[in-house]
Amino acid sequence: MSDVTIYHNPACGTSRNVLAMIRNSGEEPQVIEYLKTPPDRATLERLIIAMGITPRELLRKKGTPYEALSLDSTLWTDAQLIDFMVQEPVLINRPIVITPLGTRLCRPSEAVLDLLPQPQQGAFTKEDGEAVIDDKGARIAKP
Repeated sequence: MSDVTIYHNPACGTSRNVLAMIRNSGEEPQVIEYLKTPPDRATLERLIIAMGITPRELLRKKGTPYEALSLDSTLWTDAQLIDFMVQEPVLINRPIVITPLGTRLCRPSEAVLDLLPQPQQGAFTKEDGEAVIDDKGARIAKP
């Protein structure tokens, strides 16, 4: 079993890029499609603590009922925001990656590179054509 886990949405380009970078490091992660198998409240709370972020920082706005539920309101407590994410997992931003080096919401996708125990095994280009890793496995600096 892999030491790497990704909370993944296959419909999300960022999530697909992160999964591909994990695999480019030689890891075959445990993939949890969190819309099909959502985390329970205790797991979600542990993930938030491990990432060192607030529940509000984990909320996804785009393509979710965020606006319809008025989740931008400061009236909602952290516990209530977690309740919403448990009830509507689409509100959980992704991808979340767990490795022996930490737990992180990997947006942008390159954030996963700091979490991977093994280096990239070869060149990597994101789905949008942006080169991220060169043919020697080194990160390409952004201009």
